[in-house]
Amino acid sequence: MMSVTGMAADRSQARSMVITTRGIVATSQTLASQAGAQALARGGSAVDAAIAANAVLGVVEPMSNGIGGDLFVLYRGGTTGKLTGLNASGWAPKKLTPRFLKDHGEKKMPQEGIHAVTVPGCVEGWERLHQKFGRLPWAELFRPAMYYASRGFPVTEMIHDSWASYRSKLAADANARGIFLAGGSAPAVGQVFRNEALAGALKLVAEGGANAYYRGPIAKAILETSARSGGTMDASDLAEFRSEWVEPISTDYHGWKVSELPPNGQGMAALEMLNIMERFPLDKLGQASAEALHYKIEAQKLAYMDLERYLADPRFAEVPWAGLISKPYGESRAKLVDRQKATCKVEPGNPPRPQGDTIYLTVVDRDGNIVSLIQSLYLGFGSGVAVDGMGFHLHNRGGLFVLDEKHPNVLAPRKRPFHTIIPAYMEKGDIHIGFGIMGGLNQAQAHAQFVANIVDHGLNIQGALEAPRFTRLEFGGCGVLIENRYPAETLAALRKMGHQLKVLGAYSPQVGGGQAVAHDSARKVNYGASSPRKDGAAVPEPDPYFSAR
Repeated sequence: MMSVTGMAADRSQARSMVITTRGIVATSQTLASQAGAQALARGGSAVDAAIAANAVLGVVEPMSNGIGGDLFVLYRGGTTGKLTGLNASGWAPKKLTPRFLKDHGEKKMPQEGIHAVTVPGCVEGWERLHQKFGRLPWAELFRPAMYYASRGFPVTEMIHDSWASYRSKLAADANARGIFLAGGSAPAVGQVFRNEALAGALKLVAEGGANAYYRGPIAKAILETSARSGGTMDASDLAEFRSEWVEPISTDYHGWKVSELPPNGQGMAALEMLNIMERFPLDKLGQASAEALHYKIEAQKLAYMDLERYLADPRFAEVPWAGLISKPYGESRAKLVDRQKATCKVEPGNPPRPQGDTIYLTVVDRDGNIVSLIQSLYLGFGSGVAVDGMGFHLHNRGGLFVLDEKHPNVLAPRKRPFHTIIPAYMEKGDIHIGFGIMGGLNQAQAHAQFVANIVDHGLNIQGALEAPRFTRLEFGGCGVLIENRYPAETLAALRKMGHQLKVLGAYSPQVGGGQAVAHDSARKVNYGASSPRKDGAAVPEPDPYFSAR
């Protein structure tokens, strides 16, 4: 997987992997990657670097993430090899019910505004991670983010484009308008942007930890913002929230163990999709062949219909994830794939029931510890509600509940919604890979394509991230979004099969940017990769050359 075949001039990928014996931090913005690498150089762990980088991303990429959102993590211990999961997704306020919304004229879940807000889990999740795996003092982790929030940073290209696209949403909220549209528009590329209010909020977190957020001055500001906006959140909704350590779920794909987090996230769809895909000879087909793409697209349809039907908070509903990711069920679903044409109407299956806008970053340190972390406000700038005096937005993750009381994902007090954000991990022998790809419903299908790019098509982690992809952002139908780097004959063959293609640009954000790191435990060498669909980079921890003798 780590070898590059052929002459460099002939390869299909544009960039090389970052390779070092020390740590690597890969994020969607270079200043965040650098902050994480500096944390490693100061003796920090992979978790320390991930928190430092994530905090900076909340400053420099505010439409995608921040302390008003949720968090999910997979952590691989370099010494033990043990994979640990953390679900830091928040619950619905106890007074937010389907009846309340219907009484206020809502016929479906709001996608913006205060009633789309659930408790943000990010800061509590950071603290739990740091307590278990951190080395540096907690307050040290927030110095880079506070620095950029108070002194400013030049806005990068793709972040500017995304920011500008949400002008009307930002303009509708007085708190947001004054900070994020200073001068009446989004900051230009290269313009230095400052957020003193967010610097103050981060200082409170640095000094007071999660207590400052969920029971202290930040909680007070959130509750005042909610009350002013007609929301239902009360002090106990924040004060009683705790993230949850969870056992990762996994499947075998041609000898590679691929792991995701269990529900309420959509990782089970990636594993089901892989179990369907392995029934077809993808390893004998080119990455850009119409036949290979057809099998992957049809596998996505089947897995996602099950995702829509069954995904919910397992504390409130039966989610048959073990059946959905079982090999016999994958085989039965694969038999529904027509090898010659697209199927536009797909139904969810009946699995066995055994008992029993987003940022992604990943870090590997010199000891082989790996953090695969994803954090999000959901849609750009989340709910559109910026917290009074704090300089950040509350997410709108509650928008993914439904109001149909017969559905397992129906809104309920203290319930966690269907979640799109998922970190991932895969390993075989001495090779251990943390990876993730952003973009709402794009994520599980992008994970499956990344795995196939490595396992079936022989790409390294940079090539697997760069390779052209498809995505489907709706359940059902035959519509497919696909990048234009596939050959014209491939696109023509897919259309002939009945796939309704919308061709995107060469490196479209709609198929999701991503990051990846790999650790070779035999050679003690680390590899890093970053997608060209984002502004970021994989940045290595500096070697101690200035202190070497």
